[in-house]
Amino acid sequence: MKSGLIYYSLAMIFAVVISNILVEMPINNWLTWGAFSYPLTFLVTELTNYYYGSRSARRVVYIGFVVAFFLSLMLANAQIACASALAFLVGQLLDISVFVRLRRKTWWLAPLAASFLGSFVDTVIFFSIAFWGQGLLILTLGAGDLGLKLLMDLVMLLPFRIFLWNRPRALYV
Repeated sequence: MKSGLIYYSLAMIFAVVISNILVEMPINNWLTWGAFSYPLTFLVTELTNYYYGSRSARRVVYIGFVVAFFLSLMLANAQIACASALAFLVGQLLDISVFVRLRRKTWWLAPLAASFLGSFVDTVIFFSIAFWGQGLLILTLGAGDLGLKLLMDLVMLLPFRIFLWNRPRALYV
């Protein structure tokens, strides 16, 4: 594995595990602390995709999926760990697919569209499973977290752009 991918994999694992812990800490009926950290996963995926290509991005996602799942089982609620694993895998693979289709367009379109769509799908899957049987809480927390995640996806364009300065684009697709 390329040395850069190790760092991306570690960043992915950290972002997922910390988000799974923080999602159990609601701020109010509309928001959890996990909504602040989870968008980092999309930034990691998109930077990996940009510099190393979609194959390497999928590799980082798979490594993050397996390791973060087992760590989350030890550090977070099992229902949250399972919900997170499924939502993460689907959302991140969707992110990679959308990013690849749009990567040759304006610099901001691929990461923004990919992370918006990935965040939406991830949030729907996650909150449907993680808070199953808790009634309205699924809708309020899901809506609040999604709103913040979309805002954070927009904010993540700044670090994405900073990473792009003076660095060549991957030749991979």
